[in-house]
Amino acid sequence: MRFPGPTHLVVGFEHRAEAERFLEAFRECLSKFGLELNSEKTRLIEFGRFAALNRKQRGEEKPETFTFLGFTHYCGKLRNGTFTVWRETVKKRMVAKLQAIKLELRHRKHEPIAHVGEWLRKVTSGYCLYHAVPGNLHRLEVFRQRLARLWRLVLQQRSQRGRLSWEHMRQLLARWVPAPRVMHPHPRERFDATHPRWKPYA
Repeated sequence: MRFPGPTHLVVGFEHRAEAERFLEAFRECLSKFGLELNSEKTRLIEFGRFAALNRKQRGEEKPETFTFLGFTHYCGKLRNGTFTVWRETVKKRMVAKLQAIKLELRHRKHEPIAHVGEWLRKVTSGYCLYHAVPGNLHRLEVFRQRLARLWRLVLQQRSQRGRLSWEHMRQLLARWVPAPRVMHPHPRERFDATHPRWKPYA
């Protein structure tokens, strides 16, 4: 019998006791099929709206973070003090993407700039659309800056004129790799849209 590859799962509970009971029951369920949880990646953490305050009152450090679907999740607040979950692109994921782009840029070194620019727009638009969540723009800006350096280096290697000015590079970026912007709502807004709160009639 063949089983699927590793599966990542995040489950939230209001009380720790509930989480512990679920974890024990889940382990027992998996064992019936000869499966088990990865002990190095399975953990219970205190997370959510009251986690930071509760831990501070106990003299403990800030709530732990967790990684899921390419993002590091951590507790935070909006400017008005409302709790939110901030997400940042995992550094390893960004580095891997840039490395793949670097190799392809070298392969396309002698193609017309417009052709390479069109390819970059397609590649980066999909990446940025997925990662353009609130609180993650600084990561996308770093991604764009490093991409600019990679492309500039390749263009300079094929040119006999010497160094390519950053002013020219900024013009190319503005045309083919626009500055990132938030494309997704805050987690709380998405939750409210799918789980509207009940309001009594007046």
